[in-house]
Amino acid sequence: MPLALLALAIGAFGIGTTEFVIIGLLPQVAGDFGVSVPTAGLLVTGYALGVVAGAPLMTALGTKVTRKRMLMLLMGLFVVGNLISAAAPVFAVMLIGRVVTSLAHGAFFGIGSVVAAEVVPPAKRAGAIATMFTGLTVANVVGVPLGTLVGQGAGWRITFVLVAALGVLGLLGVARLVPDLPRPPGVSLRHELAVLRNVQVLLAMGMTVLGFGGVFAAVTYLVPMMTDVTGYADGSVTWLLVLLGLGMVVGNLVGGRLADRRLMPMLMTALGGLAVVLALFTVTAHHKAAAAATVFAIGALGFATTPPLQKRVLDQAAGAPTLASALNIGAFNLGNALAAWIGGLVISAGHAYTAANWVGVALAGGALLLAVLSMSLERGGARRRGRLVARSAAGGPGAEDGGSTAGAAGAGLSSRN
Repeated sequence: MPLALLALAIGAFGIGTTEFVIIGLLPQVAGDFGVSVPTAGLLVTGYALGVVAGAPLMTALGTKVTRKRMLMLLMGLFVVGNLISAAAPVFAVMLIGRVVTSLAHGAFFGIGSVVAAEVVPPAKRAGAIATMFTGLTVANVVGVPLGTLVGQGAGWRITFVLVAALGVLGLLGVARLVPDLPRPPGVSLRHELAVLRNVQVLLAMGMTVLGFGGVFAAVTYLVPMMTDVTGYADGSVTWLLVLLGLGMVVGNLVGGRLADRRLMPMLMTALGGLAVVLALFTVTAHHKAAAAATVFAIGALGFATTPPLQKRVLDQAAGAPTLASALNIGAFNLGNALAAWIGGLVISAGHAYTAANWVGVALAGGALLLAVLSMSLERGGARRRGRLVARSAAGGPGAEDGGSTAGAAGAGLSSRN
């Protein structure tokens, strides 16, 4: 494994920890600032919206510097944001710190995905992306529980100081271990924006929004579902969240390995499996052992889609992938926010917590339909190119232009799945 992937995984671990650890610290933060817990929840919402907005903004600002330097700048911003949060004298400053931190999130994962794909052979790119994202998944198993434990014992400000220290470690890792890869010649912000006219890029982002939204429709309301429906005690919630995190780690690594072999079939299998498991969760949520197994399966199938979705965007945006990659990270967070909002509406309408799972089924099913459409369009394009090549070989009408077009298109798809 290239050491550059280790540095990226460390940065991802820090980012994953700061994103989710606030959930377990909301009561302490609310109490210290004298605000309600729902008001303190703005620290979660503000972070998610900052990721969506910051991904394209920070990527655009970084088009004039090398990817390594931009990754270092992003980790520096991450450190500053967490220190602002740790030292915040009032709630508004804490919120500013969270937003500052979130601006690094999307661009780091977006640019990091491009770098991870470039430091390994083409046949191992999805696995390399999965290795980087392992830092994010491990954060849910180790970083978030430990950060919550430290925050509850020593104070939440100490947690954010420690997360800032993780950011310093990530920055040093990037500085020492990530190669200073040159930017492709001729790539500018205009080139990066041009790929957004590619239907396949937009379809891939749509799959990300809906597919990952399916996961968070259930996960957002997992705690009340497990306590009110399944009957678990409040103290059991921590190990259930660890179980979810373990599923994420396994799914991410397996998904990356399989996506390097057959990306789209693997992605469609994971999305279909996710929809089925979410539907089953409406039943298994009433039985403790079955509910625990289902929680693990949701984490595994949900994160099995992450490497192939990110690689799909990189493949389809070949030549100018950085902005599209960062936007796709924003799409993950947009899916999270969308799913949580729709699930909340359903529950607020008087339905049980398990009804949120049906929202997840609908979203995952929608992502599967987009995947089928994407593959159908790709196969249709391949057939048309094949006919043009055959016509060119036969010396038919338009052979010169058709052959040229088909050859160029075929070259562009040579590394795609």
